[in-house]
Amino acid sequence: MIVVAGEALIDLVPRGTGALAALQPALGGGPFNTAVALGRLGSPAAFCSRVSSDAFGEALLDRLRATGVDVSSVQRGTEPTTLAVATVGADGSAAYSFYVDGTADRLFEAPSTLPSGTRAVSFGTCSLVLEPGASAYEELMRRAAAQGVFTALDPNIRAGLIPDADAYRARFKSWLPSVSLLKLSAEDAEWLGGTPREWLTAGPAAVVITRGGEGLTAYTADGGEYAVPGERVEVVDTIGAGDTVNAALLHGLAERDALSARALAELGPGGWTELLGFAARAAAVTCSRAGAEPPYAHELEG
Repeated sequence: MIVVAGEALIDLVPRGTGALAALQPALGGGPFNTAVALGRLGSPAAFCSRVSSDAFGEALLDRLRATGVDVSSVQRGTEPTTLAVATVGADGSAAYSFYVDGTADRLFEAPSTLPSGTRAVSFGTCSLVLEPGASAYEELMRRAAAQGVFTALDPNIRAGLIPDADAYRARFKSWLPSVSLLKLSAEDAEWLGGTPREWLTAGPAAVVITRGGEGLTAYTADGGEYAVPGERVEVVDTIGAGDTVNAALLHGLAERDALSARALAELGPGGWTELLGFAARAAAVTCSRAGAEPPYAHELEG
């Protein structure tokens, strides 16, 4: 079981150009997208979050259930669902503004136990910024790591939600001793300030940097550096691409029985190149269609 901990929300995606273009509701949130992608790839997955009991919340849970994701660890609340208004650039890249005050996911409480059979827990995005939930997710991360559970982190920076950048950067560094795999975009790495080698010395066994169409690079604690190019595809938008990479990496590692720091160190050039190539292909499929629609396993065969 791979557990994904974090927010589920509604993306309002423009269907046209201009500030007043019609907005299409779409199911989203980085952790939610990662959980859906894991389910579509065939990995046993569970979602750990707090979701509204409103109509949007029901739709989010329906998608998870339909994808085979276990939702028994999802907490519920009467508060509204978080909304994220997307703006899609000419190159397909997405930027967001958020409506988060008083929403259900912010009131997440750390569960006393993880689902039976948990092999890894994935964290990231808004859930590690918005209090009081952020502290609860942080508690869960530290506890899982202390129990020897493989932990993955994608900070997926949303700068508009971070009131004190320096405080967040310091907090990010404090998480690293509890992180097995750190994945982040080149833009996030620049915003955070630092290098993969610096982060590796703080705890993670591997750091993966995504560079959009230019591909992915993995850096390992033993000094390894492995890169693959991006897959050429006609980009509709990039919504959910990074979340798909998260899922593809975790799925690939689970299939290789490599969800441990020691196993990551033993992957070697061939293993890392194969894993990163799989993640690049998966992200390309997501980019080829509108919204966060990660691929199914059969779409990546061969």
